[in-house]
Amino acid sequence: MNDLPDGNEGGKRPVADASLASGRGRPSPTSEVGEGVGYREGVEGEGGAPKKVAAIVLNYNGRDVTLEALGSLSNLDYPAFDLIVVDNGSTDGSYEAIAEAFPGVIQIRTEQNLMASGGMNLGLRWALERDYDYLLLLNNDIETDPRMLSEMVKVCEADPTVGCVGPKSYYYWDRDRLWSAGGIIRFKESASKERGMGEIDRGQYDRDQEVSYINGCAMLVPARVMKEVGLWDPIYQLALEDADWCMRMKRLGYRSWYAHQAVLWHMVSHTAGGYKPGRTFQTGRSAAIFVRKYGGAWQWLTFVLFMAAALPIAFLRELPKGNQGAVTAKLRGVIAGLRVPLSEAPKT
Repeated sequence: MNDLPDGNEGGKRPVADASLASGRGRPSPTSEVGEGVGYREGVEGEGGAPKKVAAIVLNYNGRDVTLEALGSLSNLDYPAFDLIVVDNGSTDGSYEAIAEAFPGVIQIRTEQNLMASGGMNLGLRWALERDYDYLLLLNNDIETDPRMLSEMVKVCEADPTVGCVGPKSYYYWDRDRLWSAGGIIRFKESASKERGMGEIDRGQYDRDQEVSYINGCAMLVPARVMKEVGLWDPIYQLALEDADWCMRMKRLGYRSWYAHQAVLWHMVSHTAGGYKPGRTFQTGRSAAIFVRKYGGAWQWLTFVLFMAAALPIAFLRELPKGNQGAVTAKLRGVIAGLRVPLSEAPKT
């Protein structure tokens, strides 16, 4: 996910705006909560109506990219979805700009940045209280193919053991270059990796299949599975909250699934930043927490050896750029992750 750390893991009670997005085209400004879903032929729920989806977009000071994402999401061809934006303490006028441009979008606003997990959990709780069938967890720096959600729901509906589905993702700035074709769990200097990252798409991943995890950039989850697994663990402030959730899901017998006909483009690290101290501290911290929670003896050994080799190499690489502080920040993050007390993830 994409929230920069601000050193604050708490916040005041959020306020939700009661307006609802339609399921096709720009949301209607006259829609009201519970009445704004547009139904057309699709996957059927109770009474023959399509299964309802809550599409939850997390935003922190990403006004322009969020507006672009909402424009794209509004053109999804799925017949029954609502758009919800969690404004995670933004100070750039995001809330007002979204309300003006998309008056039918629900906004859940908190005054302080709750980080990626805390912010997403606000949206998840809101949606679960309103009996949606599916939850679509989204970054704000994306562009979606109109068929993306329909394809993801179709895959979920085909097998009740599918606990989450993710799309084929490309780099936004390099439209044919893959960013992710599902995720890989590994216990190295980074605990996860995107399958196919950086490759030109030549059809090598044109097959739906089980993967290790689904990146939280775009993850569709049946509400019943979220209720059983629980919410994202707020111990992760940035990175691996999605992989952690998938590991917990797998322990309950569900599977992560890659849907190759569902497509999006991702502005990778647009809001989270690149290899900078604020980000590397959090990725190092999250990696250490993840290994503590899920690593056996061999995984621990792999993690320590790869970290010991990778950090000196990264230091020498970043030294000519004057960015060696990002490497030392990662080491501090690893140490912090080894020390932080672990606790159970929140229930729904």
